[in-house]
Amino acid sequence: MKKLFFFTPIIFLILATTLTKNSTKKLDNEIFQLKENIRILENQYELSLLDYSILTSPKKLMEYQQFYFEDKLVQKKIENLNKIEFLNDKLKINKLVKIDE
Repeated sequence: MKKLFFFTPIIFLILATTLTKNSTKKLDNEIFQLKENIRILENQYELSLLDYSILTSPKKLMEYQQFYFEDKLVQKKIENLNKIEFLNDKLKINKLVKIDE
């Protein structure tokens, strides 16, 4: 009878420890996955913010052009732009914007 009173709490403590370790391991995995998702979303946010703050403003683009490229870039009319496609080793040139007359 003494052995039963001695071993019962030990078995109970072993089971409780196992359950606690399992649940802790699951929580650690979930935390890791959430941190990875947050890291990916932060990278996307930074790229979107960069796109919004720098590339969306024509005025900013013109400032960057003058600062970095000086006179190397030339402004073109959109009507003069073409799209080039390669189809079966042939070159096909299409107008990018069709003008309705």
